[in-house]
Amino acid sequence: MKLSDEVIIPVPRQKVWEALNDPEVLRQCIPGCEEITKTSDTEMQARVTVKMGPVKATFKGAVTLSDLDPPNGYRISGEGKSMMGGATGGANVRLADVPEGTKLSYDVDAQVTGKIASLAQRFIEPTARQLSAQFFETFAKVASGAQA
Repeated sequence: MKLSDEVIIPVPRQKVWEALNDPEVLRQCIPGCEEITKTSDTEMQARVTVKMGPVKATFKGAVTLSDLDPPNGYRISGEGKSMMGGATGGANVRLADVPEGTKLSYDVDAQVTGKIASLAQRFIEPTARQLSAQFFETFAKVASGAQA
């Protein structure tokens, strides 16, 4: 499954870049994120609980930042496992200066496997779209507030 969108954040690109690399900002913005711990400049461990239709699962896993091009963008990838199955995915994030501040464009790809995929199949794509939109809307607010 693939999703793409963009959002305008009314702060300079460098501030958006810093927020994208701040585990506390990411924790606030990732829906269902219970904890995120930075283990290196490009790796984090996270625990996230997600509800897809009637199925609720807690995923524990790794988040990796790659293809770093500060302050223009990166790829953020994650892989998590739960008792119900697994989830992998990532987003290519690009930043560009615009008169209003910074345009953040993203392309998300995600896959769900195991029991959760079969039990919640029809809920996966709508849930992924909702969580993706929620993350980037919240991120825009948090990044804008970090500037104030």
